[in-house]
Amino acid sequence: MRKATVQWLGHSCYRIECGGASLVLDPYDHVQGYPELHTEANYVYCSHNHGDHGYVQAVEIRPMVGEDPFEVRTVSTFHDDAQGAKRGPNLIHVVKVGGFTIAHFGDLGHLLSKEQVKELGHVDLALMPVGGHYTVDAPTAKQVLDAVGPRWIVPMHYRRGSLGFDVIAEPEAFTSLYPAEQVYECDDDTLTLCDELPAGVYVLSFKG
Repeated sequence: MRKATVQWLGHSCYRIECGGASLVLDPYDHVQGYPELHTEANYVYCSHNHGDHGYVQAVEIRPMVGEDPFEVRTVSTFHDDAQGAKRGPNLIHVVKVGGFTIAHFGDLGHLLSKEQVKELGHVDLALMPVGGHYTVDAPTAKQVLDAVGPRWIVPMHYRRGSLGFDVIAEPEAFTSLYPAEQVYECDDDTLTLCDELPAGVYVLSFKG
C-alpha cells in the first residue's frame, strides 16, 4: 500500500517520513512566534539560504538504516518576480517517496513558465507558500497550482495568530479561493498520504 507522512514543523518546514526514513525541508531560525526548531532526519534540503529556510543547524542528521525510499530532484525558480534581482534564486524540491510525488515550492515568487510546469511533472502533494510579500500571494499561488494540478495542497509561509511574519497574509486569503467542501482544517500537524485521502486543501495545525 502506498503511504507517506508529512509533518508541518512550522513556517515552511516539513518532515517527510516513510518506513522509518525521514527528510526535512526548509528548517528555520528565528521566525516570529515559533519556538526554536530542533529535529532530526536522514536528510535536510533547503530552497535557498535565507535564515527562515536554510538553518540546517536545527536538524541532527542520522545515518540511513535500510533502504533509502527517497528520490529528490530540483526545479530552479526565483524568490521574486524579477528573475532573482530582488531576493535571489529559489529551488522547488520534488520528492518521490512511498509511491507519491511531493513538491515543496520554497519561497516561490512568480508564476511558473510552461517549461517549468513540464519540468515539475506529475505532483500529488504541493507544499505552497501563500502569504505574499516575500512570496507569491494567494491568487498567484492558486494560478500556479491550477497549472500544476496536484491532488492535495498544503499552504505554508503564512501568518496565523502570533505565528509568522506580520507582513504576510493569513491562510484564509488562500483557502477562500476554493469551495468550502474542498478545504480541510486539520487538528493535527501531520498529513498521511494514502490513496483513500480525499483531494483538497489541507491546513495543518502547529503543535510546536
